[in-house]
Amino acid sequence: MSAVFTLMKPRLLGFKNRDESARRGRALKLVVLGVIGFLFWAGLFAVTFRVLTYFRRIEELGDILAFKLLSMVFLTFLSLLIFSGILTTLSKLYLSRDLPLVHATPVPAYKIFISRWIESTFDSSWMVVVYTLPVFISYGLIYGGGPFYYLGVFSNLVSLSIICSAISVLLVMTAVTVIPANRVKSIFVFLTLTFFLILFFAFRMLRPERLVDPEFFETTIVYFQALRSPAPVYLPSSWSYDSLRSILIGDLASGLFHSGLSWSFAGLLVCLIVPAANSVYFNGVSKTQTAASRIVRRPLSRRSILGGLSGPKGALVSKEIRTFFRDQTQWSQLFLIGALIVIYIYNFKVLPVDKSPIETVYLQNLLSFLNMGLATFVLSAITARFAYPAVSMEREAFWLVKSAPITLRQFLWTKCFIYLIPLLILSLVLILATNILLNVTPFMMALSTINVLLMVPGVIALGIGMGAAYPDFKSENPIQSVTSFGGLMFMLISALFIIAVLVLEAGPVYSIFIAQFNAIPLTMEQWMWAAGSFFLAFIICVLFFLVPMRYGERKLALYLQ
Repeated sequence: MSAVFTLMKPRLLGFKNRDESARRGRALKLVVLGVIGFLFWAGLFAVTFRVLTYFRRIEELGDILAFKLLSMVFLTFLSLLIFSGILTTLSKLYLSRDLPLVHATPVPAYKIFISRWIESTFDSSWMVVVYTLPVFISYGLIYGGGPFYYLGVFSNLVSLSIICSAISVLLVMTAVTVIPANRVKSIFVFLTLTFFLILFFAFRMLRPERLVDPEFFETTIVYFQALRSPAPVYLPSSWSYDSLRSILIGDLASGLFHSGLSWSFAGLLVCLIVPAANSVYFNGVSKTQTAASRIVRRPLSRRSILGGLSGPKGALVSKEIRTFFRDQTQWSQLFLIGALIVIYIYNFKVLPVDKSPIETVYLQNLLSFLNMGLATFVLSAITARFAYPAVSMEREAFWLVKSAPITLRQFLWTKCFIYLIPLLILSLVLILATNILLNVTPFMMALSTINVLLMVPGVIALGIGMGAAYPDFKSENPIQSVTSFGGLMFMLISALFIIAVLVLEAGPVYSIFIAQFNAIPLTMEQWMWAAGSFFLAFIICVLFFLVPMRYGERKLALYLQ
């Protein structure tokens, strides 16, 4: 085992021996990320604790709901760990950039596999475990779980993490023996997106909001009766659930039995994956060295993409579009975005506005105003996924940009406009479609359209600018860039920008709407207040369009020196 620990030392030493440039601002980043992570953890704990407290007040049915929720938590935990484990295993065992160097060492392949599997198990499970702890702590506090309960939580989470990681490894090794790992990842991502879309559409079309409608109360009773049905006993998550449930109700022997089932299965899988890896792992790594193939094979001509645009800027736009469609993990997510748009618009279509105690006209326009913020928040998430990593995705080939006859400013602004046009169209579709479904007044239709035209460029420019200010040219995929400190700061600043604009406009919009609704004129003070607020919101949008780009240009120039 000494060789295994030796192979894991570089990662441990990498955290300790960082260079001075990496240490700058490290303390601030850790504090910011730690505070945000703690607030999210505390919020999850507060929500779970409140829900369980409410369940405990319901006689008979409350405990059924609480334990059914615990079963669903474990099932979700199992699904997330397997999904995360497959992606992490593919990256660690087959697609990592240091694999040629590691496999050149005089160490047997199965020991390399064990060290990489231990790392992938930790990487794929630590965040899921940390953010499910508040749920289990809430159960312990509400049901009076003692020391054995918290030991059971730790034991079951560790065993379930090992089981999911081992299952993921077996699935990946089996697939890689047939298909190279780079193609497996693309196919897996595509199939996962398709499966998620099917489930998402199926769940949404069931219209779960009808459960709060008295007309469907009889159906709800039938649903509650189904809550008593047990979970499948062959799932590892069921063993962990049965273990904690037994401990909570005082049956310690049953809890230890089910926990023993989980650990025995984990041990069996570990005993299976090591000899399997000794037989097939290295062959799979060798297959991975083949060139990646594309699903979309039809070449895109520059003339068909750009029309009359030529020169260095045209070449950059052509390169960006070609790169996007050659990466299956990029363009395949367009299906997910399209499905989310359909669901987003469908939600407004089925809103029971006519059943609300608030007057319909007032509620429709209130929802339209709030929808401006919601749509721009959705845009921020899409920008974080596509526009923010745009600079980092140049990776080692960024020297081509530096040697091209184009300045950093032109490079960044070209990137900005590449993403601005499609995302602006997307935002307008969301706003116009939902406003038509809500049947809002012409004033709200015009206001929301103008707001989108002003706020979307600011969000896109902020994404490109922050991505240039905090580049990560060593990231292997866009997700690593988005989850960095710079990506987090982009989401925070973007949220503050959207909230600031909406807060500035809320008061004047309310005054104008009430005046129109009651057919009374606005006073001079109200007109001046509205003009000042709208002008200040306009200035903020312009500043967010210009300042982040200059900031990103300056920081990127310093980074490249």
